[in-house]
Amino acid sequence: MLYALAGVSAILLMMLVEFLMGRLPICKCGYVLLWYNNTNGPGNSQHITDWYTFSHIIHGMILYGFLWLVARKMPVKTRIIMAIILECLWEIFENSPFIINRYRTATFAIDYYGDTIINSLGDVFSMCFGFILARKLPRWITIVLIIGWNYLRFYG
Repeated sequence: MLYALAGVSAILLMMLVEFLMGRLPICKCGYVLLWYNNTNGPGNSQHITDWYTFSHIIHGMILYGFLWLVARKMPVKTRIIMAIILECLWEIFENSPFIINRYRTATFAIDYYGDTIINSLGDVFSMCFGFILARKLPRWITIVLIIGWNYLRFYG
């Protein structure tokens, strides 16, 4: 119960910080999709999941491996809470005005205003899914998934 409370608290705090930074709760289009398929469309990073969801699954796999290396004596429940906190911090940083403005100037995404809170929530849950996958799957399959996703992302 304490672990669940810690995880929920970290997520709620992330949502509050993002709201205070001006992030919209949901897409300004007024509806929420489970999956948004257009990486260049106005709804990207505005709905629950999108093509970037896979990178957050990979975050979970990497965080599982990293925490297994540096904190393997800690219970897995503690390590997933640590991963949730790290992912929440990443979401806050990723959606900070500094990063959003940097993204706008370094890419063609002039109209990008950051993730919605619902998208950040989807990203955190996706990270948890990746963490659990990495824990359950044989190590070599996790490594193949990470390499395969990154190959497709950069060369596919």
